[in-house]
Amino acid sequence: MSIPDLLKEQPIETEVPYSVVRPVLSWVYIWMFFGLLATSVIAWTVAGNIEVFAQYLNRGTFLLLFIVQIGIAIGFGAALNRMSPSLATVLFMIYSAITGFVFSVIFLVYDLPSISGAFISTAALFAVMSVIGFTTQVDLTKLGGILIMGLIGLIIAMVVNLFLNSGVLGLIINIIGVIIFTGLAAFDTQKIKRLAYAAAQRGDEAAQTKVSVYGAFILYLDFINLFLFILRLTGRRQ
Repeated sequence: MSIPDLLKEQPIETEVPYSVVRPVLSWVYIWMFFGLLATSVIAWTVAGNIEVFAQYLNRGTFLLLFIVQIGIAIGFGAALNRMSPSLATVLFMIYSAITGFVFSVIFLVYDLPSISGAFISTAALFAVMSVIGFTTQVDLTKLGGILIMGLIGLIIAMVVNLFLNSGVLGLIINIIGVIIFTGLAAFDTQKIKRLAYAAAQRGDEAAQTKVSVYGAFILYLDFINLFLFILRLTGRRQ
């Protein structure tokens, strides 16, 4: 059973009992925690041993890592249904590790209080929106479509600002980025809840494991991007 097919099986208006989806959702957040932990530990380790990693930290390396990240993200979504649960888990952890290596530069640009404050703010905001996404009976499907379109526009604006280097446009981009990923946290939580319910109802353990890793990956991306936009908006540079 594929992820899209699972999503079609469960109509949004059906109330989803927490007792049914709890096992899958528990693993969603456990895997998300491990992903964030791997990213944080690797970023901190690399930043704290910059002399050791200096030979690797160059534009070519970051470009290669970025390409690998994009490849994993695209492949994860496109080939998830053909992957084994263990392979999906390994790819998610590899992605988290690479992100940690890339994020090491954050510790060189922003001071630690700014990073800590942005992380705490992100965690609090993400938790609130995740609860809303799980508990609301409102169909967020239309909101998700709007947010995805907004995300595409945001990416285009970010590319344009690479050439313009406008502080005002950068500020607007960061504000909109926070809004978009705040909304996506709620939208994706609702979608994952539906997937978890459909997989649990079928009693398909492989599907439940895939949903847990897929959900962790999606929410991880929402959290990481929300953190970045909040840090850019509020962070104090060294």
